[in-house]
Amino acid sequence: MNFVPTAGQALQALVQPAGNKLRIIARAAFASDPVTRLSTRGALAESTDIIANNQYVPMTLSTLTLRRPDDFHVHLRDAAEMRAVVGATAQVFGRAIVMPNLKPPITTTAAAADYRQRIIDALPKNCRFEPLMTLYLTDNTSADELLRAKDSGFVHAVKYYPAGATTNSESGVTSLARVSGALAAMERLGIVLSVHGEVTDADVDVFDRERVFIDRQLTAIVRDFPALRIVVEHITTREAAQFVNDASSVIAATITPQHLLYSRNALFAGGLRPHFYCLPVLKREVHRQALVAAATSGNPKFILGTDSAPHATGAKETSCGCAGCYSAPIAMPLYAEAFEDAGALDRLEGFASIHGAAFYGLARNNDSITLQREASSVPQSLEFGATTVTPLRAGTTLRWRVA
Repeated sequence: MNFVPTAGQALQALVQPAGNKLRIIARAAFASDPVTRLSTRGALAESTDIIANNQYVPMTLSTLTLRRPDDFHVHLRDAAEMRAVVGATAQVFGRAIVMPNLKPPITTTAAAADYRQRIIDALPKNCRFEPLMTLYLTDNTSADELLRAKDSGFVHAVKYYPAGATTNSESGVTSLARVSGALAAMERLGIVLSVHGEVTDADVDVFDRERVFIDRQLTAIVRDFPALRIVVEHITTREAAQFVNDASSVIAATITPQHLLYSRNALFAGGLRPHFYCLPVLKREVHRQALVAAATSGNPKFILGTDSAPHATGAKETSCGCAGCYSAPIAMPLYAEAFEDAGALDRLEGFASIHGAAFYGLARNNDSITLQREASSVPQSLEFGATTVTPLRAGTTLRWRVA
């Protein structure tokens, strides 16, 4: 049975029986959008009342099967801490862009190769997860090093941290002028520039740092290096979403689950909530709504990047706590909540499994995961080497779980 949505709904669907379930094969308005399988409980004969007079009526879904997603921004740490958390990412995501801000940072292709091997050695048995490595851009990154990175086949991006912007960013870029040669080499070689988009000027309000970075620095980078492929990481503002939307096809952005689900009010709900503290910091509700609109639009420029960043619980719950939300174990259920709340579950697969692979020139994963609608509790704490880590949403209940 075909149906046509009412005006303003950019969705067309074909409804088919699937055993004892109703299956909707949904296609979003963008031609590149995926096919997502959405199933409801009950026999087809019992569910035909969901469509009447060519109107779309929301349904309560029991399962959601997606092409296996990728995480295009994750922090895996190193040593015992890495061994404790890598499985949470590897068991759900096919690949992940691994951030290089270790101590010392991953500034060379040789160091990236060693780190990649440590990750592979820590993977669960029979796991097919592929770490996609990055280099840490410094004022001294050379064109020769970038050529080695390109030729390696396993370095997929170079990360631009403004010095002092976030965790372990002390060795980051001090001025655009100092990295112009590196950016020109990356443009020529086709290497992706991964950008932490915040200024660190003391006179700029912390809630304005992303907007000011766009105005002062990102606009200049795009102007001076028009063919440079750029991912603006973990965008948090309406201005960033608009910039990416209006830019050329070589510009994309990752969006985290926390920035889709929470405004800055979450930091202060009933007291100070350190496990909602990340950088860039959560913003006003109007910005959260703009990010939801971007992520659920079907626009292939917007891609999944959790920015899952584990810190020991004691390093978060202290007088000067670390920035970062550990979301890896519950990332896909969180994204499902955000997309469901927006009435856009049919577009989750594109955001999670299609758009990022296309931007990075990767083949799509050829297997799938299934999300099941089932209440599941988030643990209060998890192992993290010799200590523990508190996940985002600890002690609360999720609507979805990975089956």
